[in-house]
Amino acid sequence: MDRISEIFGEKVFSDVVMKERLPEKAYEALHRHIEEGTELDGTTADVIATAMKNWAMEKGATHFTHWFQPMTGVTAEKHDSFMFPDKNGAIMTNFSGKELIKGEPDASSFPSGGIRATFEARGYTAWDPSSYVFIKGNTMCIPTVFCSYDGEALDKKTPLLLSMEALDRQAVRLMRIFGEEVSRVTTTVGPEQEYFLIPAELYKKRKDLRYCGRTLVGAKPPKTQELDDHYFGVIKTKVAEYMADLDNELWQLGIPASTEHNEVAPSQHELAPIFSTANIALDYNQLTMEMMKRVAERHGLRCLLHEKPFAGINGSGKHINWSIATEDGENLLKPGKDPVSNTRFLLLLSAVIKAVDDYQDLLRISVSGASNDHRLGGNEAPPAIISVFLGDDLLEVMEAVEEGKTSVPERERRMGLKAAVLPDIKKDTTDRNRTSPFAFTGSRFEFRMAGSRTAVSCPAYMLNTMVAESLRQFADALEGTEDVEKAARELVRETYSAHKRIVFNGDNYSAEWVREAESRGLLNLKTTVDALPYFTAEKNVELFEKHKVLTRLELEARQSILYEEYYKNVNIEALTLLDMVNRDIVPAVAAYIRELAETAAVKKDLIGADAVCRTEKKMISALSGLLDELHDKSSDLEWTLEEFDPDSDVRDAAEFFCRKVLPIMDEIREVVDELEKRVDAVRWPMPVYGDLLFSGGGQ
Repeated sequence: MDRISEIFGEKVFSDVVMKERLPEKAYEALHRHIEEGTELDGTTADVIATAMKNWAMEKGATHFTHWFQPMTGVTAEKHDSFMFPDKNGAIMTNFSGKELIKGEPDASSFPSGGIRATFEARGYTAWDPSSYVFIKGNTMCIPTVFCSYDGEALDKKTPLLLSMEALDRQAVRLMRIFGEEVSRVTTTVGPEQEYFLIPAELYKKRKDLRYCGRTLVGAKPPKTQELDDHYFGVIKTKVAEYMADLDNELWQLGIPASTEHNEVAPSQHELAPIFSTANIALDYNQLTMEMMKRVAERHGLRCLLHEKPFAGINGSGKHINWSIATEDGENLLKPGKDPVSNTRFLLLLSAVIKAVDDYQDLLRISVSGASNDHRLGGNEAPPAIISVFLGDDLLEVMEAVEEGKTSVPERERRMGLKAAVLPDIKKDTTDRNRTSPFAFTGSRFEFRMAGSRTAVSCPAYMLNTMVAESLRQFADALEGTEDVEKAARELVRETYSAHKRIVFNGDNYSAEWVREAESRGLLNLKTTVDALPYFTAEKNVELFEKHKVLTRLELEARQSILYEEYYKNVNIEALTLLDMVNRDIVPAVAAYIRELAETAAVKKDLIGADAVCRTEKKMISALSGLLDELHDKSSDLEWTLEEFDPDSDVRDAAEFFCRKVLPIMDEIREVVDELEKRVDAVRWPMPVYGDLLFSGGGQ
């Protein structure tokens, strides 16, 4: 523990470091700027910048960068040196308050969804002082937002910060109606990060993994996850060493990584941090994903963050645990000992239920993408239908409130373990439902639909904004009422009655639920292309503009970016698949057929014309038939791709690749996977699933 204490946050310009290095007036001015939004004058900014530079250079930094999160899904940075020559040619160091607060990267090549034309290159980064500056390698990284010349958000962080302010405004209103003088309510997030580790030398031999992040072909091996022996199993030495190295990197960056274990699939693992404020959790998770990949390379491994890198086994998600808390850390979604009489909790719970029901389309959109479409609906991820799991106890409480009751029967809360030597463990008030997309887990909601690569920001800003709207409506209804308690309980009753269709405690994987959800009027948006049209529905535009999170133009831009990202990803996959088929798989199969034919000819030479060669004939016939089928289907894919009009609207392009291209790719995969089972292992041109999953981090 001493070692952890020594290294934790050593690369972070944390509040402790600020207090040590900043003059008292500058430190207080910065905190007022963060907490109250007061202006930070130029002189104070210079003082802070100088202190940052001196600290960073003492830590070995030579450069600084505005670290931001454009709409590419990864972070971006442009490094500038602290050093500059003076008039005598000597080297000096400098870093001003202006350089700290504002940067000017080229915005022309980042996705803008039509907000910026290519020739309109100017964009701005602006320091986010609520997230700590940190050092990565030899560079001091300044967390920033990214906007266009005209001020439109071009990044994933800006709407998150604005949504946090929106929820804060409405939650504080509601708390004050209940007589509680809180100054601030924040959203907290704890993202559980799943990932695969495979040997780097095998990764390099798979074009599909290198270009697309997932395998486009691959037959299921004799063993995968059927025995459930990898889940929470003993961590292999090589993986344990990787995890220890990763922890060390993350702790130095102040990232509170706390939990790590084997996941369900072979070679799959999970890392989870301690809860943080939402925008800091976003920064932490982006850094975590970067470090996971970087550390893996040091250990001769590759970290796969694609949502479904292997067909037929579990994919990787990012379970986003979301809650709200006061500035002193009180969790407002904690039910307490007697939730049925905890009116404030019931009101907040109802606000979330209402928000999820009213804006189920937005939650689905928040996890959309070509990669996550392969995972959603599989038996390791929730289906595309949004629902809320409350657990039996809370469901009973909400039904009691709906019926006007003020109490529910007390229940035994002990596990009742039978061996006398075992402790009498207290039972949680809710079970876990791994099939639910949005589950209450005791003091928070766990949003399980997000994919492994999903940035925390989009689901978080969607949740924050939609819950802010519920809270706004509740505050409007309760302000000025004489009996707040009575009015609030009636509001809970009415809200739950109107929105309980979204609550489901059963098996979300079952066909029965799909039919029942349809009868309840719930959306079933199976693909990204099905979901994206809802992004700019009038009710959603009104929501984001009302709470000043995103404008109509910014929403339309994000919608356009997602469409474009979708069709370009599928196009890359289709071209990669054709390359693998034409240059690797067809030649390998043809060579094996020739080898079989030569074997048959040798047998005839040895035995004579009466040699039957039945086995070779059957194998050649089967392989030749499959090879002809593969040729036909790959030709179909080539012709289909030639039909695509590159000048078409991005929505039409996404529709084209979703409806026409992906089905042919699936057909090609079926043929290739059958060929893989029949071709000599030595002849097969790429590592197979068994090699990939059981040579690195698997069992």
